[in-house]
Amino acid sequence: MYKVVIVDDEKTIAEGIASLFPWNKIGFEAVSFTDPRLALAYLKREGGDVLLSDIEMPGISGIELCREVQDLQIRIVFLSSHQNYDYFRSAIRYNVEDYLLKPVNSEDLLECFGKIKTELDQKNHVAEEDSTSSSYYESIRKIVTQYLEQHYKEARLEEAAVLTNLSPAYLSSLLKDKLGTGFSELLTSIRMKKAAEMLTDVRYKTYDIAYYIGYDNPKSFSRAFKNYYGCTPMEYRQKGSSQG
Repeated sequence: MYKVVIVDDEKTIAEGIASLFPWNKIGFEAVSFTDPRLALAYLKREGGDVLLSDIEMPGISGIELCREVQDLQIRIVFLSSHQNYDYFRSAIRYNVEDYLLKPVNSEDLLECFGKIKTELDQKNHVAEEDSTSSSYYESIRKIVTQYLEQHYKEARLEEAAVLTNLSPAYLSSLLKDKLGTGFSELLTSIRMKKAAEMLTDVRYKTYDIAYYIGYDNPKSFSRAFKNYYGCTPMEYRQKGSSQG
């Protein structure tokens, strides 16, 4: 587990980010502070891997905090409500990893810290199969797959996104980029396997199967089935009968 230290003078933000985001599932332990001076003392005493800090804070600003930890070899991510040019310049000067705007959402955090986790793993020679973030992505696949297996007839990307607490667009890109399959492809695979199972039972007509798995048009179903299996539903049924 890597350690991320979260600093924001607004308690609801600091504690909310620390407790509501699934840090442990992507390989991080989160510690939050509302006083940047206490955060600085903690970092110098206990160390840390990533500092996620607000910029405008009383006592010590995020810029000053960033300057104070330059010798600690800690990655830094700024969190701010403002798109301020001076802040951007400071971020570049101190090699800040990312600049996230409030209100920050889960997919922004996941994208940002997923990248940082990969860099930390490479630095520490952590094998991909041992990566906690990989387990998190697999848990996303499991949630989506279970949803599709139960609701393949009327499944929608938007409903799957709600279950994973991600936006539809980000869930779609995550499935493609991290897991190698799109939502539509995964849905089609599950539908086709169910169709193949039903074709072994001669009581089901092909148009009944088409409707049962979510196709309004039997021709669209036949075309999709042939693209997936290389033969039409009837050819698949006849092949199965001859083998039986």
